[in-house]
Amino acid sequence: MRFIDLHEDIAFSSHNVDIINVAQQSNIVSLRRLGDVLVFASIFPHVYTWDERVSEQSTNYKFPSQSSAPMLHLLLEQFKFYDYLSRSQGIQIVRRKADLQAGSLKFLISIEGTDALTDPNDAYILKDLGLRCMGLTWNYDTKFAASCMSKKDYGLTGYGEDLVDLCNRLGIIIDVAHASKRTIIDVCNSAKKPVICSHGNASAVMKHIRNLDDEEIEAICRTGGVIGLTAIPQTLSNDPNLEDFRRHAEYIGSNFGWDHVSLGTDFLGLSPGNVPVGFESVKKLAEMERILGDHAPAVAWQNALRVINEVLDE
Repeated sequence: MRFIDLHEDIAFSSHNVDIINVAQQSNIVSLRRLGDVLVFASIFPHVYTWDERVSEQSTNYKFPSQSSAPMLHLLLEQFKFYDYLSRSQGIQIVRRKADLQAGSLKFLISIEGTDALTDPNDAYILKDLGLRCMGLTWNYDTKFAASCMSKKDYGLTGYGEDLVDLCNRLGIIIDVAHASKRTIIDVCNSAKKPVICSHGNASAVMKHIRNLDDEEIEAICRTGGVIGLTAIPQTLSNDPNLEDFRRHAEYIGSNFGWDHVSLGTDFLGLSPGNVPVGFESVKKLAEMERILGDHAPAVAWQNALRVINEVLDE
């Protein structure tokens, strides 16, 4: 099987569970058994907190009622964890196009949110550490961009425009998952390389604050980018199951082009047991391929690979 997953919270989950052998939604052993696999391995440098943001997040987002705060030290620790997995498990860290040919299991390091960054020039350091995908927001506004949870959607800031431009020049993929509508439109209007939404579904199929409306999908597609269909249950349907992936895929594929449909499970970022029926882990990817039919090779591999090849350095 050839499979690219645009978002898994591997490093963050490693704080609490054995990510090599035990973690239920995804782990190194299970991923390696799938065959030729590339995972956008996320850095989420946050600690859980309890403060005024809790009630707002739980009311609007319908996710666990914990808040979180970014920490620079955790960012570095999660980079170190991926370096450790590369050394101890033989996982290829994708830094350039040539790395796509090496090994059966590959990680492309991404970051979920720019909360811990000081200014756009941090991208130089992050690239040297191995970062190749920049998620502009999580659920909090930053000095770079407004999030989908923003009380006032101010879109991409001046700093944000500089960051997008710098990432384009450095060969770092821009990810607008969790971003506000205006941020997504601003990014797609200014980007010179394909833009991705690593994990999100279609609002026309299931209305949810994290899903993309038609204007947002069209903007991403105009850049040549992809939308990673995600396993976040609340974004799929009121009774989430594997069949919902087909519905979201067909909506985007039929209306905007199958070249723009990909997968971004968000496995290991989902609460235990909070998964769609029939798609509880990466072990069910063969079933995912079955329901996608003839479109499976493009959705599972080719579309995301095209974006990677267009953005990364030689």
